[in-house]
Amino acid sequence: MTPSAADPRPAPLPSLSSGRRIRAAVVGTGAIARGSHLPALARLAEEGETEVVAAVDVDAAAVEAFCAGGGVPHAYTDLDRMLAEQRPDLVTVCTPPTLHREQSVAALRAGAWVWCEKPPVPSLADYAAVEAEEGTDGGPYAAIVFQHRFGSGARHIRRLLAERALGRPLVAHCQTTWYRDTAYYAVPWRGRWHTEGGGPAMGHGIHQMDLLLDLLGPWSEVRAMAGRLVHDVETEDVSTALVRFENGTMATIVNSVLSPDQVSRIRLDCERATVELTHLYGHSNADWRITPAPDVPAAEAAAWQDFGADVPSSHLAQLRELVASMRAGERPRASGADGRTSLELVTALYKSAFTDTTVRRGEIGPGDPFHTALHGGTPGWAPAAAAAAERGVPA
Repeated sequence: MTPSAADPRPAPLPSLSSGRRIRAAVVGTGAIARGSHLPALARLAEEGETEVVAAVDVDAAAVEAFCAGGGVPHAYTDLDRMLAEQRPDLVTVCTPPTLHREQSVAALRAGAWVWCEKPPVPSLADYAAVEAEEGTDGGPYAAIVFQHRFGSGARHIRRLLAERALGRPLVAHCQTTWYRDTAYYAVPWRGRWHTEGGGPAMGHGIHQMDLLLDLLGPWSEVRAMAGRLVHDVETEDVSTALVRFENGTMATIVNSVLSPDQVSRIRLDCERATVELTHLYGHSNADWRITPAPDVPAAEAAAWQDFGADVPSSHLAQLRELVASMRAGERPRASGADGRTSLELVTALYKSAFTDTTVRRGEIGPGDPFHTALHGGTPGWAPAAAAAAERGVPA
């Protein structure tokens, strides 16, 4: 229908499959938006794929500065108004985790695809609420920023594992040992369950855990511990876990913000080779190492070292794939059930640590206190009011 004076609706935009630029909007204009989202969108704009039409932030001065510095034409302090007036195809959510559910749902209801920073949302219940707003055939869909899955290194190792070239994976180590001082936790929303969702397992280690799951597939059970050793926070500042995967692999996971010598590491010991990734906040081909077993033919081992053209893990690498999915009308990686896998493991890690039990995949559903909050109302871990409510007594 052609709009007329009697029909004030704006004309529909051409389909994304037509090749027109994808209209993107950035919600939240802090460091991750400035340092990662906007540069990735700008790079694809140079290639004719995207255009950033608007940005939103509750701080008017911050969003005006963001738009002026990034060449973004429209600044807003109201998300709903921006969605109505600009009709973006893609909304990138760069706000604190407690806002992710509400903002993702609003964007999906407006017909926009969503690319949401990690942690995705504070609970599995929140994740289900976002999923419920997705389209059923061709989108819009909501994807999570798990950029460590992307790039040439992860793709190469994933292929070798899928083809069983390295033999069965047997033992794995996943390490996110970082350092955060008291000034880091002076930001009001950090270290609190309601606003950050969790501690280093949720906010830091989730990247390496997501990559581990992407490489090894579904896990089956987890046994964990968590501690609050240094920082005056509600959440943990260190956790450890033992994880068994459905394929039989046994893994250890360590997440810490107490480690001055910072490193992110994954190690996979397979029947025919050991694979190691050592980096900090992102990896390239040079960060991966494959050590063959003594009986592997030299020519075969040499072929494993060919990672192809170097595509570092990055927001740009994931955004390229997301844009391709949008144009094809296909569910992107790191969305739906695929995007939920790491949040499921993190939730199970907390439940195991706080209840001193082994938790099996799939057991945390509606009715389980850990489904709605990662602290599960556990005394000593949950804020006082939440713990009291879980016990059924006045706070």
